[in-house]
Amino acid sequence: MALDTKVIERVITIDAPPETVFRLLTDPVQYVRWKGRLAELEPRPGGKFRVEFPSTKDIAAGKYVEVIRDRRVVFTWGWEGNEMVPPGSSTVEIDLQPMGSGTRLRLVHRGLPQAAIASHTEGWDYFMPRLSDVAEGRAPREAAT
Repeated sequence: MALDTKVIERVITIDAPPETVFRLLTDPVQYVRWKGRLAELEPRPGGKFRVEFPSTKDIAAGKYVEVIRDRRVVFTWGWEGNEMVPPGSSTVEIDLQPMGSGTRLRLVHRGLPQAAIASHTEGWDYFMPRLSDVAEGRAPREAAT
């Protein structure tokens, strides 16, 4: 019997070219400017995706599935030491579409169990504006208090 899994979808417009956004998604030094404390990224099919988060010391891990420069990044996702969402158990798809001088970013996170939807939705809703901030040349915003 298949597990009941859900999908998170978010779309944002970023006032920066796709090349800038792609770099922030695939370069470990750039990635940690908006998300995580330490990133081990090998952006090629089968390459490592591993990000440690500073506040919790949680580690997201998976593997890259598809990488199309400046257009698309797909990787598996999960949490080390987590039975509900283990590494590689869900998939994140990020598509970048040029829009004038900016980028339309569409994120789809598939394969999450229902019990993990709220926390992952909260996470993406926190980190996507930070990605936009950094891509647009601003300091990343902090969580609302």
